[in-house]
Amino acid sequence: MKYTLGLDYGTNSVRALIANCANGNELATFVYDYPSGHQGILLDSQDDNLARQNPLDYIEGIRVTVQESLKLARANDPTFNPADIIGIGVDTTGSSPIPVDQKNEAIAGKPEFKDNLNAQCWLWKDHTSYEEADTITRLAREHRPQYVAKCGNTYSSEWFWSKLWHCLKVSPEVFDAAYSWVELSDWIPSLLAGVNDPLLIKRGVCAAGHKAFYAEDWGGLPDTEFLAMLDPKLADLRERLYEVAYDASEPAGYLSSKWASELGLTAGIPIAIGEFDVHYGAIGSGVREGVIVKAIGTSTCDCTVVSADKEVADIPGICGIVKGAILPGYYGIEAGQSAVGDIFKWFVEVFLGESADTHEQLTREIENQLPGETGLLALDWNNGNRTILVDPRLTGLILGQTLHTTSAEVYRALIEATAFGARMIIERIREYGVKVNQIVCCGGIAEKNAMLMQIYADITGSDMCVSRSSQTCALGSAIAASVLAGSVNGGHDTLQDAQEAMTGIKDIVYTPNPENHKVYTEIFTLYRKVHDAFGGVENPELGTVMKELLAIKDRQRNAKMNNPID
Repeated sequence: MKYTLGLDYGTNSVRALIANCANGNELATFVYDYPSGHQGILLDSQDDNLARQNPLDYIEGIRVTVQESLKLARANDPTFNPADIIGIGVDTTGSSPIPVDQKNEAIAGKPEFKDNLNAQCWLWKDHTSYEEADTITRLAREHRPQYVAKCGNTYSSEWFWSKLWHCLKVSPEVFDAAYSWVELSDWIPSLLAGVNDPLLIKRGVCAAGHKAFYAEDWGGLPDTEFLAMLDPKLADLRERLYEVAYDASEPAGYLSSKWASELGLTAGIPIAIGEFDVHYGAIGSGVREGVIVKAIGTSTCDCTVVSADKEVADIPGICGIVKGAILPGYYGIEAGQSAVGDIFKWFVEVFLGESADTHEQLTREIENQLPGETGLLALDWNNGNRTILVDPRLTGLILGQTLHTTSAEVYRALIEATAFGARMIIERIREYGVKVNQIVCCGGIAEKNAMLMQIYADITGSDMCVSRSSQTCALGSAIAASVLAGSVNGGHDTLQDAQEAMTGIKDIVYTPNPENHKVYTEIFTLYRKVHDAFGGVENPELGTVMKELLAIKDRQRNAKMNNPID
């Protein structure tokens, strides 16, 4: 038996998966929770938009997860030999850029920066750069419309350039100390390969194309003239980043002797190019033309592919259309929602102050309710809107509450809100000519919450399939590594061959109930009205309400901080 190792860097933890190349079966897995901050996230009580992570947690995560998964593999199969691991793949969150020095070391590890939040990894869910994102969008629409055309015509505060520019503004000492910036998805493979010069890192087109305005059509990254419109220092930084980005057909490097010795693996085995978790998760779920993969977790990401031989229309409001971003030879199309599981977690653990067990209790209370029975309608914007509106300054909303409304009913309304948001995305993609013949869901929520999956089927009017693997992101990474190892070494020669052998879907399929779908379509019409009104699409007056409330909130918090009350 030959195996590959997938490293999956999520929002709160990193997972190592040892997968059988012949069938994708899991031999062993181990999870390491990031120790820093709150559930692995560095927060600021004065700024709800801030979310950072300690890069040193990522490094320790390699050691712990790989070593422990190897122990479990030996326990599960006494014949297992670490020498039978023929490749490594890495997926991560993104855009999660890290400031590094000339030796490719995170500057957060230096004594003078260890407590500086701006020197850490800028986690994907950090929205502090919303003003910079708005300016980048405005300037790109005016001067480089081709840049934003491929990312829904709007640049996001979740993405690379807006975060770097915000760092330059609020913490110039950190920006100046950074020789370069590296996406987490590129940094981990470079560490494993022993790359100690940021200029020698092989960057993935997944992160470059979806988050950093990279495309071969205009010579790679944004030109220095455009970057200088933002700030001359960003233009100067360009030459310390990269010229070419690669798809999954290229290795990021080969395991260094240092890491091989420390982990107990074979030096020189290939390391797959880094991709975002949801992109490798799409591969691990069997993505192909006509199939959209929904990774349902703290947020969601919807991924599909279209052959690069075809014309793909620019789709307003999505996260990007990038050649080679998921599968080589295909355009990768990405959309998503900024919060899904995070909304349910907020409601139960923060708003209600209950434990994680409460999710099951609330589900039992409402699983037999009919669509529309609660009279509630919610918007799924508790962490902003990623698609279609691409606006981090939008907030959550619940309509229809009465003196009889229960917490369980609100919980169901929040689930329905995320499903309505999912339908908005599917309809937008179909509207611009991309076929969606099958929906495959992955992630813990898809596996564990049958009620939610049925609501998604009823609201979207589509069958909801579930990926066979419970670790699709790590599996996708392992699949990419198996292709780089090749069939001669016990892997595969193409990603399609590897997907056919190592992926599948479960027997259970959630099929829409026609009567429920009919009622939900009525409610969806109301959802669109509220979505467009408070999103500023059709009603400019209502479109400012949420942002005016945030402005008042910021003003009052600042006043309280500057003049504390005894």
